[in-house]
Amino acid sequence: MEKADVVVLGGLSGITAGISCRRHYPDKRVIIVRKEGTVLIPCGIPYIFGTVGGPENNVVPDGLLESNGIELIKDEALSVDRSTKTITLKNHEPIGYEKLVFATGSLPIVPPIPGVDKSNVYPVKKDFVYLEAVLDKVKDAHDIVIIGGGFIGMEFADECRKNHKVNVTVVEMMDRCLMMAMDDEYCDEAQKKMTDVGVKILTGERVAALEGGDAVEAVRLASGKVLKADVVILGIGAQPNSSLAEKAGLELGFRKGIKVDHHMRTISDPDIFACGDCCTKESFFDGRPSGVMLASVATSEARIVGANLFSPYMYFCGVISVFATIIDGRAFGVAGMTERAAKENGLSIVVGKAEAADTHPGGMPDSTLLKVKLLFSAQSGILLGGAVSGGKSTGELVNVLSACILHKMSADDIVAFQMGTHPALTSSPIAYPIVNAACKAVLSIRKR
Repeated sequence: MEKADVVVLGGLSGITAGISCRRHYPDKRVIIVRKEGTVLIPCGIPYIFGTVGGPENNVVPDGLLESNGIELIKDEALSVDRSTKTITLKNHEPIGYEKLVFATGSLPIVPPIPGVDKSNVYPVKKDFVYLEAVLDKVKDAHDIVIIGGGFIGMEFADECRKNHKVNVTVVEMMDRCLMMAMDDEYCDEAQKKMTDVGVKILTGERVAALEGGDAVEAVRLASGKVLKADVVILGIGAQPNSSLAEKAGLELGFRKGIKVDHHMRTISDPDIFACGDCCTKESFFDGRPSGVMLASVATSEARIVGANLFSPYMYFCGVISVFATIIDGRAFGVAGMTERAAKENGLSIVVGKAEAADTHPGGMPDSTLLKVKLLFSAQSGILLGGAVSGGKSTGELVNVLSACILHKMSADDIVAFQMGTHPALTSSPIAYPIVNAACKAVLSIRKR
């Protein structure tokens, strides 16, 4: 029987865990076992249908493993015997392990809607061949209905309408699209960008049934409206892929994620770790269970797993929640709490807002207006969250805000922020919106 120091089960976060292990323990033999022939970049899946043109342009090259001394077995793991530390594979001999990592990711949620099993109804799966087939159908479609107005649904809508003469409709149960991630004013701005390019958005609507013969032909809503549809995309979220772990007797927690501690070790077995969408998470702010599934969280956990395999010392702080997306050229990003979430949790907050061009002067080519909103604790002045909309710099600005949240920086700390600036690259140091938003908040905090 073949044996490795570390066996990793899974895809993208598993790659990061393997690389991290090799960096910290270069003498260890690491084998990744995965069912998929090709690993897709999950966040890039919507862009297969427009910007990048196909799944072949949205993959993680296997050369990354070879260059880091990691072995790859393309096969399906059928079972894990913890007593003998053995993994049974479908087409290979069993593999023994000293340490095992579950990085099995997530599976799309398929709601129990009548007709959901009809052809041309597509959950968003992370499968190369499957997405090739979906792309072919989308290219020939006339009416696409997307169920779910979160990031996945909105990105699919924006991409599908780009390169195809097609009617696109997004159906969302909540009052606004993107409400799980952003405050109302940012949701409204994003929805307007979408409707301005011809996408129809129906909010406060619930799908009652998918109608037609063998293939879907229409979507009937609970309100009585009927939407023509020759393709339906389900973008309502994902759930942990934890069935193999459950079969191995590992304890599951919130939403059936593999239960782990802050070192990313499973509660059930000190020699088995887990990272990414398949395992449980807690909020950075209050320690409550979190259902957030993000690549940024998964790779952070994976780096910690790799470091902790043989000498646990790194500690996962909890989920901050850092999001970014782009709709018709306008970027939207959030780090930490939204104002809505803070109020729902009974927190007393101070809000600071600022706007500025992302160049100085604003007349520079391709200049975009940046809008920034920061949330601080009214008692301590510590940053709890921030939102940004603007150009491409939005993504990095929310990353900066995430670092500020992680290190519990206060409004005064951000006021003292020293930024590097350049006329073509950043806002003016006089009008830098993160700093100016903090300056406005400081005044309110001091008054309190």
